[in-house]
Amino acid sequence: MATTNNDATKVTAGKPMTGGAIFTAPLGTTLPTSVSASLAAAFENVGYISDAGVVNSNTASNTAVKAWGGDTVLDVQTEKPDTFKFTMIEAKNVNALKLVYGSENVSGTLSSGITINANSKEQAAGCLVIDMLLSNNTAKRIVIPNGKVTAVGDITYSDGAAVGYETTISCYPDSNGNTHYEYIKETTVSQ
Repeated sequence: MATTNNDATKVTAGKPMTGGAIFTAPLGTTLPTSVSASLAAAFENVGYISDAGVVNSNTASNTAVKAWGGDTVLDVQTEKPDTFKFTMIEAKNVNALKLVYGSENVSGTLSSGITINANSKEQAAGCLVIDMLLSNNTAKRIVIPNGKVTAVGDITYSDGAAVGYETTISCYPDSNGNTHYEYIKETTVSQ
């Protein structure tokens, strides 16, 4: 019988990496396959994320098959959605705005003036990378090869809170059938 001792050094929290945590790029951009691989030049930082962090929902839904008499004899998986939810709080960041409204609907820069066209055009899918630092100098990278914005929460403008874009990304299978990848490795990076 294998024995494993509890190890408090493996309990962790997730903090954003200094310099950015969530990056987006067009679908088909070369993806990193490790924590330490450099991101392709096409990846853009969406800026600060609210202190709620990133929430990943990746739970299967099942339908119970019952036999005559009421016994459950089989559970059939009907779906297994994989989503990531976060709130971007850099309301003046062009990259964040492009993720929310679609890159073709946002033009300009903050200094020259930003124009946003809000419309019902379907959002294009893209790639996302989420970089974080876990406890004890351990890096974690989540790579979403094919993700699309499928929900944006209410946007509140008030004098008591940061303007935020609560964004839900739905992940779709790549050519290997995977909706996202996770890479974890000890590192010398500390924050």
